[in-house]
Parts: sequence; structure tokens; C-alpha cells
Amino acid sequence: MAEILLSPGVSANEVDTSFVTQGPITAGAAIIGPTVKGPVEIPTVVTSYAQYQQKFGDVFQSGSPALTYTYFTSIAARNYFDNGGTSLLVARVVTGSYSSATSSLIVSSSGAASPVFVLETISEGTIMNSAGPEDSAGALASGSANNVRWEITATNTSSGTFALLIRQGNDTTNEPTILEQYTNLSLDPYSPDFISRRIGDKKLTYRTDGGVAYLQETGSYGNVSAYVRVKSVNITTPNYFLNSGTPNPLYTGSLPINASGSFGGALGQIRGGAKFYNDINSTDTQGLTPGCYDRMVDLLANTDDYKFNVLTTPGLCNDLTDHAGVINDIISSIQNRGDAIYIPDMVSYGKTITDVVSNAAGKNTSYAATYWPWVQVLEPNTNQLTWIPASTVIPGVYAYNDSVSYPWFAPAGLNRGSLSQVIGAERNLSQANRDTLYNGKVNPIATLNGQRVVYGQKTLQTRASALDRVNVRRLLIALKSYISQVANTLVFEQNTATTRNNFLATVNPYLESVQQQQGLYAFRVIMDDSNNTASVIDQNQLVGQIYVQPTKTAEFIYLDFIITPTGATFPA
Repeated sequence: MAEILLSPGVSANEVDTSFVTQGPITAGAAIIGPTVKGPVEIPTVVTSYAQYQQKFGDVFQSGSPALTYTYFTSIAARNYFDNGGTSLLVARVVTGSYSSATSSLIVSSSGAASPVFVLETISEGTIMNSAGPEDSAGALASGSANNVRWEITATNTSSGTFALLIRQGNDTTNEPTILEQYTNLSLDPYSPDFISRRIGDKKLTYRTDGGVAYLQETGSYGNVSAYVRVKSVNITTPNYFLNSGTPNPLYTGSLPINASGSFGGALGQIRGGAKFYNDINSTDTQGLTPGCYDRMVDLLANTDDYKFNVLTTPGLCNDLTDHAGVINDIISSIQNRGDAIYIPDMVSYGKTITDVVSNAAGKNTSYAATYWPWVQVLEPNTNQLTWIPASTVIPGVYAYNDSVSYPWFAPAGLNRGSLSQVIGAERNLSQANRDTLYNGKVNPIATLNGQRVVYGQKTLQTRASALDRVNVRRLLIALKSYISQVANTLVFEQNTATTRNNFLATVNPYLESVQQQQGLYAFRVIMDDSNNTASVIDQNQLVGQIYVQPTKTAEFIYLDFIITPTGATFPA
């Protein structure tokens, strides 16, 4: 049934007539999960694993005695970028209350009671607290590579400026590690070098309105720094210079003195003694419960603010208590978005083929695909062999597929489905095992000649149609994404033949290119007087119908070897 538009917009609908009787995708992947640090419940785009490490960290310690771990989120991010991924939307989830750390006292030469300005870390959690006395080398007692410290230098009363250094928390005074440097900063709110303008002071906070999740923005200036924002400026120097061009003596004592300091006061820490890797259970999945994911599931339903084509949540397993409810909510959200595919895990570690097929049987959607079994990787950050669910590595398979071909090619098989980073599988599957899984809508991870390979591309759709295959679903995602963008440019344009012809002149060449790239057998686009009658136009509607015949993949190959007597003639 077509969506009824109640406000101006574009409705992209599918009519699947392929049931069997018995612009390219530019958005990247998204992941919801815990991280070592970073903004909490603020989906953030990173474009490399190095940037991911900078913003979200990698290894951490938990338990007593403390052991070193890596979240599934970090393993998935590394695998995704190692396989050609270009952008990753990371939504950090936590349990308990988290807050940013704020700078210690930044005083002026006049000795004012309040700090000149206050900085706060973009990342949240006690890991950002670098407070503590400096030792003889100028090192902070609680400084680490994951947090930061500040330093004021080059204060100049003649120009009314100063410099701010953001340094790594575990550096020393004699050997500073400068992460960011801002020179010629000013406290003059009318100056282009005003500290808030140069560093940024915006903050996002999760809110809901009428059951709809959104992020409320406060502050005036976009964040330039990757580490801190200006929380407040308590002393300003408006119009620092007099008409004579000399500094106003009222302000010369307002500038911050040259000094260095730390950050503190943050709340929220990684849960000690939590369950990780193959030990996750119903009540403890990497220190979280399923309910920790709910707010980010709601927020990522917003298609205007968050663009991605594949979503994963490694750490949620459908067979664990309460996990299935969150997974079902995500599937519903992705179906409503209509522009992405979700990769859920059906079972936790140590389950049987019967378990995984039984869990998959309860799902029915072409907007999700599942893979099994769990696999083992050598986690480079900890140098430990680690068991991880399949959803941790599948986005990397999709990324590699798209980098060497197109989204409408199957992300499976020896050419595009190889899992080179995987060392072992929880189960080496026989042909009979793979048959059972595939008939049960589960894509097997096969072991062929010692190589782990994705050997299936079914979606979780139960009824047989073109959309029960991943490559076709991703083809439709690509087509809808590009064509909807074209249609968006027509909203509020004149509903005339000229507008319709402009649409056709853009969409037809695009579909022809997809056809040439083996994505379509055939297509037809209708947007003319036949479906835009006078009554349709009078309702301020513009209607287009796009018929496509997706190409099918060769999944079942039959080779007959015919033995003939000597002298026989081979058929032409």
C-alpha cells in the first residue's frame, strides 16, 4: 500500500510482483554498541579506523585482576575499514549516567574568582578525567592516551590574544604531545578569533517529543576541535582596542595566564567484571543490557539526519532473553526506513544448527540477513584469539563487495565473500549443514580448503521472490536512494510535462548504467499523462512508476561430465 503523504515530501514505494510459485549507494555502514570513550548516544561519523580510535578508543581493562578486552564495536570498525569501507556511523551506548570532564581553573592575570573560560571534553566517562598533581617531569597522575590536558601559552596583552594547546593526557611538560593547537585566540565576542568561534561550543542532547527521538542542539558555533568544546566564557573583552588603537586597560588583566591543567568531574565508567566475547549472556552483553540500545534504535529511525546502508549490533543475539525484542524493533525501524539492510545474529556462542534455524524462522523481512557460525579472529589490539559473532565481520564483506563491484552483486563466494581475517569458525559446516541453514534463511560461513567464506546471500524473507536475496534488496536500496534524491529536487516545482521530462532525463540514464553494470535485465519508467491525470495534478501529486527486472545470481551450478568413446564427435 502506498504511503499517504500528509506534508510535502517524496514517497518511494515498492511493488514486488516477482513471487515464485512454489545512484549508487553512497552512505556507509552504521553500528550501535559500546565503546571505550566518545560521545554518548550521539551518532558520529568516522572515515577511517585511525579516526575511530581517536574518537572512540580501542582496548580497555575490566575485572579483578584487570584483563584487557576489545569491544565487538571496535573489532567491527577495524574489519570494515580494512575491507574498503569509507564511512561508519557509530552510535555509542552505555549503562548508567555519563558526563563530560571539564577543565580545571583557567585564571586571568587579575586573579578573578571565576575561571576565564571553561572547556569540556566531547568524549564522556571517567576515562576522560586526567586530574591529579603533576610529578617532577610534568606528567599527570591519571593522564592516559585516552584523555587530554590543556595548556595556555603566548598570552599577549598588546594584541589581546593567547594560544591554547590540547595535549595528550599521558605526555610530560618536557616532551608534550600536542593533539591540537589554536593560536591568536581572543575573548572578544566580536572578533573572528573569539575562542568559542574558533574551537566550537555546540552540544547535542538526546530528547523525545511525542514519542519521536531527536537531538537538541545548544550553542552557537560548530565544533572544530575533535576533543573539546567551550562550555562557557566567563570573562569577555568586547572591543578590546580603544579608538586610538591601544588595548583597553579594563581588559588587559582579563586574559588567561600561561599555565597548564587537566580535566575532571566526568561520570560513567566501564562496568567491571562484565561478560565479553563468547561469554555474553541475557543480562550482560559487554557490560550492557538490551535496553541500553533502545534510544539509539529510536534515533536512527530518522532518515533525514542519519544515512547508512547497512546496520549491525554485534552483542545482541536473538536467542538471549530480551534481545529478540530489540532485534525486532530494529527490523521494524529498518523496514520503515527502506534504505538499509540489518545484520542481526540469531544465536549466542555454542548453539546448534537447529537453534539458529529455529530463531531465523521467526523473522520475515527482506530488510535483514543473518549469518552463522561465530568466527575466531586474532584481535591485534590485544593479540588474543577472540570469538566474535558473524555480524562483526559481515559489514566488511559488504564493503569489500562494493569496492570491487557494485551493491547489486552478491556479497558471497570466493570472489567477494572471503573472510581473510578469520582464523577459525565455531563449526566447520558440511554440505548437508549448509543445505539446512540455507533452507532456513541462514547464510552459512563455509570452510573451503581452509578458507572461511560467506556462502549464502538470503534475506530473512520467508516467501520466495526476487527480494529473498541480499543482492536484490541492496539493488532496490541503491535505486530508491538515488531516484528519491532526484525526486526531492522536484518537490514544489511546477507539475508540468517539462518537470516530468526532466525527471525521466535523469533517471533513465542512471538505470541504463545499472543495467550495463549487470544490475538489471530490463526496466521502464512511466511518468506521463497516463499516471498524472488532471485529478492527480489537482491533488498536488506527481506520480511515477518504475518497473525493474533485477538480475539473478548463479547460486546453483550444475556441471555434467560426459564420458564418450574414442572417436566420438562432440556436440556443436
